[in-house]
Amino acid sequence: MRLLFLAVLRPHTGNAVTAQRVRFAVAFTESMKEMAQAQWVDPVFTREVKAKVKRAAGVRLIGEMPQEDLHAVVKNCFAVVNSSVSEGMSAAILEAMDLEVPVLARNIPGNAAVVKHEVTGLLFSNPQEFVHLAKRLVSDPALEKEIVVNGREYVRMYHSWQVERDTYQQLIRKLEGSTED
Repeated sequence: MRLLFLAVLRPHTGNAVTAQRVRFAVAFTESMKEMAQAQWVDPVFTREVKAKVKRAAGVRLIGEMPQEDLHAVVKNCFAVVNSSVSEGMSAAILEAMDLEVPVLARNIPGNAAVVKHEVTGLLFSNPQEFVHLAKRLVSDPALEKEIVVNGREYVRMYHSWQVERDTYQQLIRKLEGSTED
């Protein structure tokens, strides 16, 4: 079983594998394997994370990769996890939904704006709740299927890349026109 943490490693994001995250990851990986997709930002923090991950069974850090490869990795994971403590709307969550992969996300405003608990994904507030929800997702194929179907439909209805492209183009045209006034 693979869980994918899509992360930029920064101390304030919550995606980083801090001491608490490693204990949380190890507790969960006793029965499941995890992967972390990471982009290194803070060199001191990165060294701390790498040292902790080396001691955590079943946790791997993999570097930046092309989008096509990342999508292949995401599709081969049981779920995508977003554990940020502060974030706007997460593109990683929307991509996972679009790729038909269940999402487990920390219950913060940015994540809760796109993940409706038990409808388009699962929201957790602490490591214990995460473990409980992840185990529930593993043991309940009907819930997994419902979340995947609803998540994909949500993205199609509200975050279509074509609609977003057209909206940005209209905004740019409007802004370009307003500078000529």
